[in-house]
Amino acid sequence: MLDLFRTPERSAKPRDVGVSHVIDKGLGLRQVEDMLATCSGYVDIVKLGWGTGYVTQNVSDKIEAYRQAGIPVCFGGTLLEVAILQGRFDAYRGMVRDFGVTHVEISNGVIDLTMKEKAKYIRELAKEFTVLSEVGSKDSEKIIPPFRWVELIQSDLDAGAWKVICEARESGTVGLYFGSGEVRAGLIDEIVAKVDPADLIFEAPQRAQQCFMVRKLGAEVNLGNIATTDVIGLETLRLGLRADTMAQFHEVEKWNRKRDADLEAEMPAPERRSRVSAEDAATPRKPRRHLSKIG
Repeated sequence: MLDLFRTPERSAKPRDVGVSHVIDKGLGLRQVEDMLATCSGYVDIVKLGWGTGYVTQNVSDKIEAYRQAGIPVCFGGTLLEVAILQGRFDAYRGMVRDFGVTHVEISNGVIDLTMKEKAKYIRELAKEFTVLSEVGSKDSEKIIPPFRWVELIQSDLDAGAWKVICEARESGTVGLYFGSGEVRAGLIDEIVAKVDPADLIFEAPQRAQQCFMVRKLGAEVNLGNIATTDVIGLETLRLGLRADTMAQFHEVEKWNRKRDADLEAEMPAPERRSRVSAEDAATPRKPRRHLSKIG
């Protein structure tokens, strides 16, 4: 990154805060290489979304490309939900181990798990992997009250999760958000009042959601479900290099206040505007000649 402007401090990789958790929805290897050449410094974790890692033919090559760039990979939590549902947890864990993957995501966005059941899986996985757990339902009809969010998050952290991901889906229309994509601001207020935001990753696939989170929680907020095409855009939001957050991190208000008087002086005084208007009204205008009558 260029070193020209004063920008908010960003943690060095590997980061514990200011994490950008990026979703790979099935990129080809060349696309992965292009992305890494452009913005690998701003990608902290890549999730192979839902079950894409299971059906991608060259997934080993992709995982290796990310590894060479120093970026850990995890499979989507949905894949582990299927494994649990089918009694294939141990086989799943063996598959992850064979791929050399160091991070695991566990969710219960589709299947129901009690806190006790989920904690058991987290403790087991945490013995050899860095665990990201996910809280929140993928069902827009299932509304979880704020106090329950806090209980579920705290239970996962106590069981050994490194971070807890707050659900929004790839669409950004469930969990932390209304169906319209609007932020459930009250829910987020109640969560961060009880849980350290550094222990959370807020899914925020939409730009307006990313703006809200950066304005509210700062440049070092952990954000997830970031599209590969939005990595650089998000980094500019974190640094105040986009109009949406420029005033948050730079002295825009101070600059503009100093120019209030000068800008006012450039405007015509009210009496001057009135006099000019009156003179214009009293002066008859010359009739225009039609082009056809000229000459």
